[in-house]
This record gives sequence, C-alpha cells and structure tokens, in this order.
Amino acid sequence: MTQKLVQFVKSAVKPEQYPIMKDPRGIELPEVAVAGRSNVGKSSLINHFLNLKHLAKASSVPGKTQLINFFKIGEEYAIADLPGYGFAKVPSGIRKEWGPMIGNYLEKRSSLKLMLFLLDIRRIPSKEDLTLIEWALFHKRSVLLVLTKSDKLKKSEIKPQCEKIFNVLGELDWPYILYSVKSGMARKELQHAISQLLKGDS
Repeated sequence: MTQKLVQFVKSAVKPEQYPIMKDPRGIELPEVAVAGRSNVGKSSLINHFLNLKHLAKASSVPGKTQLINFFKIGEEYAIADLPGYGFAKVPSGIRKEWGPMIGNYLEKRSSLKLMLFLLDIRRIPSKEDLTLIEWALFHKRSVLLVLTKSDKLKKSEIKPQCEKIFNVLGELDWPYILYSVKSGMARKELQHAISQLLKGDS
C-alpha cells in the first residue's frame, strides 16, 4: 500500500460532521474504528500497518487526541482514529465529552463495520476498557482485538498473560492479533485480517 493511496480526510466530533467516503462506484466505504486507552499505541499502529511514518500523529503525551480523525485507505475502506481514554491529566470537561462522542459514533455511524480494540498486552483490561467493550457488544459491532507492545514480553510470558486478559474479558470469541510496532510483528497479518473481516461483513 503506497502513501499516495492513503489520505487524511478530516477531524470531527459530532455525527453531522462525519465525512461520507465513497468508492468510484458511489458505494460508501466500510469503516474501521481504532479504539483503546490513551498511550496504547493507536496512532503508532495506524502509521505502522499502513507503512507510513506520519499519517496519524503519534504523541508522547497520552490523551492528546481529542477528536475522531478520519482517513481514507485507497478505494478499499476508511479508518476512524478514536480519541483515547483513561488518562487522568486530560481536563475533566474533555473526559466527560468522550463518552457521548464515542457513544454517538458507535450508535450512528452506519459505515462502521469493524472496530480494532487495542490493549497493551502487559495490562489487564480496565473498567474503561470493559465499558467500551460493553458499548461495542450493545451496538453489535464486529471487533478485532489487537494486543499491542507484544515485544515487551518474553515469549514464555505471552500465553499466560493472554489467559489473564481473556479471564477478565469473559466469554468473548473475538479474533485477536499480537502486534508490535517496534519489531514489525503482524503488520501483514493485521492487513489480511481487516480485509477478511470486512469481506465477511459485506
């Protein structure tokens, strides 16, 4: 996938601001939302799996992204980079706005076909993580779980840690991928999984 095929479209907060992105036939593109806690690596993952350096602005300051950022991936699909949550230093007013913003998006975005739910593999899902999962289930959204920063664990630690994570998540049979931007792990696997899951939803 080359850089000329990928473009930033706009940032938005409310449903009436969301862009409508279509292919050459005039058919609305399916959309993939990228969601997770602040500092879980959403922007870095978007840049990495699309093989671009600065498409999504990664920040060393958690909670910097406060809007929904929309990208068009050629004529194949669109991406919505959702703002992170769970970072205490984000102003309380912005934290309060996050829930309605994401709730409206999950409920009203008809083109949304898949959510990439990012979790730092070293962490156990938090209350905020579980809330977002409940929203996704309630709105019957397809979800692909992406366990980020997998290079931070030894190979022998990965399986036990995954078991701990799924014990908290409960009886969810979501597909999942171990991902690492640093080591380059699973870029092609994620691209393939997105393509297959979008085909299955069509």
